[in-house]
Amino acid sequence: MIDSSHPHKVRPPRSLSEASLLEAPALLMRKVRGLSSRTGLTWFACVPLALFILGVFNLSAHAAELPELTPAFLINNLWLAIAAFLVIFMNAGFAMVEAGLCRQKNAVNILAKNLIVFALAATAYWVIGYSLMYGDSVVGGWLHFKGLFFDPTVTPEMVTEGKLVPSVDFLFQVAFAGTAATIVSGLVAERIKFNEFVVFSLILVGFIYPIAGSWKWNANGWLNQLGFIDFAGSTLVHSVGAWAGLIGAMILGPRIGKYIDGKPQAIPGHNLAIATLGCLILWLGWYGFNPGSVLAMNETVPYIAVTTTLGAAGGGIAGTLFSQIHSGKPDLTMTINGILAGLVAVTAGCDGFPMWCAWVVGFIGGAIVVYAVTFIDSIGVDDPVGAFSVHGVGGIWGTLAVGLFNGEKGLLFGKGFGQFGLQILGVVAYGIFTVVTAWIVWSVLGALSGGIRVEEKEEVQGLDIGEHGMEAYPDFVASTN
Repeated sequence: MIDSSHPHKVRPPRSLSEASLLEAPALLMRKVRGLSSRTGLTWFACVPLALFILGVFNLSAHAAELPELTPAFLINNLWLAIAAFLVIFMNAGFAMVEAGLCRQKNAVNILAKNLIVFALAATAYWVIGYSLMYGDSVVGGWLHFKGLFFDPTVTPEMVTEGKLVPSVDFLFQVAFAGTAATIVSGLVAERIKFNEFVVFSLILVGFIYPIAGSWKWNANGWLNQLGFIDFAGSTLVHSVGAWAGLIGAMILGPRIGKYIDGKPQAIPGHNLAIATLGCLILWLGWYGFNPGSVLAMNETVPYIAVTTTLGAAGGGIAGTLFSQIHSGKPDLTMTINGILAGLVAVTAGCDGFPMWCAWVVGFIGGAIVVYAVTFIDSIGVDDPVGAFSVHGVGGIWGTLAVGLFNGEKGLLFGKGFGQFGLQILGVVAYGIFTVVTAWIVWSVLGALSGGIRVEEKEEVQGLDIGEHGMEAYPDFVASTN
């Protein structure tokens, strides 16, 4: 007999298929982890509010009625976007050159560094670097800042005057910032702790590079006001990255086996095919690096593309020729570094060099790099891929060459020593600033982490296993050179 004096306790539905139309929403909410508590429901209730605020922000950002897009606006922004993509693709070239010129037991580590470094650069430069580099002058042209992030709003003035939209400009500039950090990777290869490299890259791109870059590429920068010339970054990008990496290499010390009885020993790379492909990728990417620095599509873009090509050609010829003179046979690695040194050298003045001068500047850069590699080895600095010789020495030479070979201001064209003196000032200023700041950062990182170098056992075994727990070529016998 059923006692009907007490109501039956109805079992709640266990699945959506058992639930009624009224019961289904509550059941669905309970199924979502974290929504069974009052706190979880409170946070969930914030979602519509956040979406509403975001919508209002977007409406306000696009409140300005834009006029019809002009051909100049479209082509200028399209060209810079393409140039930015080419420069970003240079990360693949840097990774291949560095990995190919180093040993197979460190290939994963090198690829990981080159891959993560652009992700780090994009983040650090977006949060603070871009605004620090292109903000209003704060301290006599030495320091610039206008807050975090940047305003991506497109204004009618940008459209009517064919100007670059902020987002495209940021994309192009962050590609350069990533290049500076990538150069460091080559100098400290095969013996640095991965995490310490990551932290240094963040600081370099977030603070050191933007401050240095603002001196010239910010209109209010003190070197720009004086008339210093570095069109696309022989010093601002390449030498800054090279100086920062050189200090890291000096603190790290040479790789095990690099010096025997004080004499430098060759440590061959494991894959020159990859290194050669990387060189060609970098050459291609340089057509975004130099012609893109015009920041518009006009008649100077193809001219700069030609001077860039001639600089690379001269550098490659000189690297091959002088390596044969120096060692008796043409060295492929010196052909690669000669091409890259020619590209670095021509970068500072590619818009103002007559074509024959561009070839000569590249040729001298390619010749210098052969002897710079030997000199760097002789003073006890282990640079596995010749990064300082290419980017540091090549960048210094290219920046000074502007004072000699610039068609309108060069000493060799009868324009006096004024511009050459400004070029020397810029080279020295960037060198001192980067060396001091990099030394501080590397030293602090080493003090906090017990040193920036991996343990001897890990270095002998290879950083692929020690730092990443994997191998680039698991089906082949690893070399322990």
